Amino acid sequence: MTTISASDSSISISTPGRICLFGEHQDYLGLPVIAVAISRRIYLTGHPRPDKKVVLHLPDINEQETFDLAPQLTYEKSRDYFRSAVNVIQREERISFNRGLEATVRGNIPINSGTSSSSALLVSWINFLLHTADKPIIKSAAEIGELAYKAEILEFGEPGGMMDHYSTAMGNIIYLESQPKIHVQTYRPKLGTFVLGDSQQPKDTINILKRVKYGMLEALRKIKAYDPTFDLHVNPLSNASEYRSILTEDEMILFKSNLSDRDILRQAKQLLEQGRLDSEVLGGLLNQHQDNLRDAKKVSTPKINAMIEASLRAGALGAKINGSGGGGCMFAYAPEQPEAVVEAIEQQGGKAYIITIDEGTRLEIMVEPIVKES
Repeated sequence: MTTISASDSSISISTPGRICLFGEHQDYLGLPVIAVAISRRIYLTGHPRPDKKVVLHLPDINEQETFDLAPQLTYEKSRDYFRSAVNVIQREERISFNRGLEATVRGNIPINSGTSSSSALLVSWINFLLHTADKPIIKSAAEIGELAYKAEILEFGEPGGMMDHYSTAMGNIIYLESQPKIHVQTYRPKLGTFVLGDSQQPKDTINILKRVKYGMLEALRKIKAYDPTFDLHVNPLSNASEYRSILTEDEMILFKSNLSDRDILRQAKQLLEQGRLDSEVLGGLLNQHQDNLRDAKKVSTPKINAMIEASLRAGALGAKINGSGGGGCMFAYAPEQPEAVVEAIEQQGGKAYIITIDEGTRLEIMVEPIVKES
C-alpha cells in the first residue's frame, strides 16, 4: 500500500517581525500594548530525517544547531529555545516525534534591533513542529503565540512579556491585555506604509531595563505602601502630584510618563476602533509617545533622535523608537512619499526599509511528499 502523509512533506513556514505601535515599557507593568506585524519575515523550511537528529542551519548568523530528539530534552545553554519548544509541545500537546528534522532558517528582519526576529524564529519553529509531529495538529495563531511565550519566557523563568509572541503569531495589529487575564483584539485598518529605520546600534537592553523597569517598579512599591488603593490602570495622570513627597525626582518623571503613555495608548485604541482612521491624529500620538520615551524614560539615542527628526522633516506624520531602546530601530508612519523618508533616515546613517502591516505566521508551502511503499 502507498501512503502519503502531511508530515512526510517538505514544509516552509514564515512569520513576521513586529513593531510596537504603542506601549513601550508598559507590558511588564501589566498595562496593555498595541503591536503591528510587519512585512519582513523569518522563513523556516525543512523536512523529516530518517534518524532522531534535529539539524538546524542558520546561515544568516553562520551557525548550526544539532541535537537528538527525546521525550525530555536537557537544556545545554541559557535561552535554549529550540529545545524548549520541543519540550513544551511534547508536554502541553502530548505529541511525539519518532523521526528527526532538518531545516534551514533565513530572514530579512533586522537582528538585535527590537523587531522580534528571535520571537518570529521561535513561532516559526513551533508552527513547523506542529506540522511535522507524528500526528500533526492544527493550532490557532493565538495558541501558537501562547506556546512560544511558554517556551521562551515561562520555561526559563524570564521576566519578559508576551507581546512579541502573540504579535508575530497573530499578525496585523493587535491590542493585547495581559492582566487580569489575556485579552487580544485584532484590527485591520488601511494605514498604508511605514518606514523602519535600523540605527545599526546594538540595543542596551540590560541597562535600560535596570533603570526604566526597576525604577518604575520601585516607584509603584512606594506608592502602594503609601496608598493601598492606588491602581495603575485607573488612577488619573492629573493626580500624580499626590505622590511627589514619597518619590525621588527620577521616579516621579518615570511615573508620570507611564501614566501618560497609558493614556496615549487608550486614545490610539479608540482611533483604531473608528470606521475611518485619522492618519494625522495617529502620527501625533506616535510623536507624543516618542517625547516620553526620549525625555522621561531616556531610552532613545542621539542617532535615533536624528533619524526620527529627519523622517518628520521628510514628511512622516509621526515617528518613535521601537523596542526596549538604547539602540536598535525606530519607525516612521509615512503613508505618503515613504521613499523620501527612507532617504532622510539613511542620510543620518541608518538603514531604512519600507514596510506594511502583514499577516501572522503561516504555512507557505508543503511539497515533495515522500512516498512510502508497504
